[in-house]
Amino acid sequence: MTNYMIGMDIGTTSTKSVLFTEQGEVITTSTQEYPLYTPAPDVAEQDPEEIVQAAIRSVRGVMSESQISADQVLFVSCSSAMHSVIAMDQQHQPLTRCITWADNRSAAWATKLQENGVGHQIYLRTGTPIHPMSPLTKLMWLRHDEPELFQRAAKFISIKEYLFFRLFGQYVVDHSIASCTGLLNLEQMDWDKEALDLAGITANHLSKLVPTTYTIEGIHPELAEKMALSPSTPFVIGASDGVLSNLGVNAIEPGVVAATIGTSGAIRTVVDRPVTDPKGRTFCYALTENMWVVGGPVNNGGMLFRWVRDEFAASEVETAKRLGIDSYDVLTKIAERVSPGSEGLLFHPYLSGERAPLWNPDARGSFFGLTLHHQKQHMIRAVLEGVIFNLYTVLLAMEEQIGQPTSIQATGGFARSPLWRQMMSDIFNQEVVVPESFESSCLGAVVLGLYATGRIKSLHAVSSMVGTTHRHTPIKEHASIYRELLPIYIRISRKLEEEYTDIAAFQRKMSMPHM
Repeated sequence: MTNYMIGMDIGTTSTKSVLFTEQGEVITTSTQEYPLYTPAPDVAEQDPEEIVQAAIRSVRGVMSESQISADQVLFVSCSSAMHSVIAMDQQHQPLTRCITWADNRSAAWATKLQENGVGHQIYLRTGTPIHPMSPLTKLMWLRHDEPELFQRAAKFISIKEYLFFRLFGQYVVDHSIASCTGLLNLEQMDWDKEALDLAGITANHLSKLVPTTYTIEGIHPELAEKMALSPSTPFVIGASDGVLSNLGVNAIEPGVVAATIGTSGAIRTVVDRPVTDPKGRTFCYALTENMWVVGGPVNNGGMLFRWVRDEFAASEVETAKRLGIDSYDVLTKIAERVSPGSEGLLFHPYLSGERAPLWNPDARGSFFGLTLHHQKQHMIRAVLEGVIFNLYTVLLAMEEQIGQPTSIQATGGFARSPLWRQMMSDIFNQEVVVPESFESSCLGAVVLGLYATGRIKSLHAVSSMVGTTHRHTPIKEHASIYRELLPIYIRISRKLEEEYTDIAAFQRKMSMPHM
């Protein structure tokens, strides 16, 4: 009887389950989308129950599509987006929606921590940059701005912890998700007392800390049935999507950098002990006890392509529907008509503030260099280029700690686009290797699961599963155009710092309900 494994990735806009063979081959995939609720500029929330149902449907989807039996599933292993917070009451009911990494309501508290120097000391111990994405600042905001709700909360948990509570009735948090809260002392691998005091909580408000290899059985029978699994199917708690993506593209050797663009984006590399940045620009999160991932996240990745599609491309979407092709492919073809550099049109992709390299929740997006000559296709291409430019500026900050990378492994939804992949090679001026599997976080989750269940001796077994790759080398003429534009790109975001603050304040004022 053949054995299979399910990797599940709980993301910002969808939850995906991927069914793998033990050799790492993808059998089938099921993706279930859900809305991100953004009723005001600073708010970005999800409904936790919608995510649980999406997770259940995604597992059921791969089970019914593949027609395998429940006893052929070795385990389900979980990857999850980071930095979410849900307040739970004494009766284990959510008091809030799931407040996601993209929520900016704790911006004032992040600024306060940055200005008084306390934040930097906490960052150096916890590895999570001081920013509204951080659960630490979210808890400070809830404590001071929503005191009544805060007092009623018995637990503060992430979306993965919520799912595990619903499935198993236990509050557990893996070291990886815990290491992105701003509350975990990386050297001690325990909650940081000063961070807890600032948040106004004790360790009892948080889940039990467990390693990323922690395995749990005994799914609630009714939910097991809905997923077409046996109640005894083991679940491996897994890690965060970022660190598992590095594992899933085999970027776990020194000097190998993984660049991911999904909804958001990130650039990361693995080190053997916690490393933080004296300037506070990069994160450090746990994968296992002797593998740590350092890097920088960007808020604005593939969701900007979706924004372009939804706001600018109604007629192209219609055409794609009529022809039965992917609307993104149509938009990519349009962008291909434009030469590199979009004829001097630059796009700063800060539509939801920015984390690395600016760490500025007030940063705002802009087109720069627009002339009457520019058309829709220039704008589409400039958006794609802007996302890569931004990611490259994060790599420049990382290089101060890790030196020049030896190779770049590119992954995420963007890797489906040959144009976007080549653009990365040209802008980074470096060879970009794309593993065949686009499901890097899910593959990382199942490799960790194989390790957790003792079926492989080392995570390096992933190297035989990653599969053949696309390779892109820089096109010299393109790279030199981008080299010319890059300094202009970087200078603009630095010069606009005051303007970002003022326009963000204006937007907040305008979004307030009128008295």
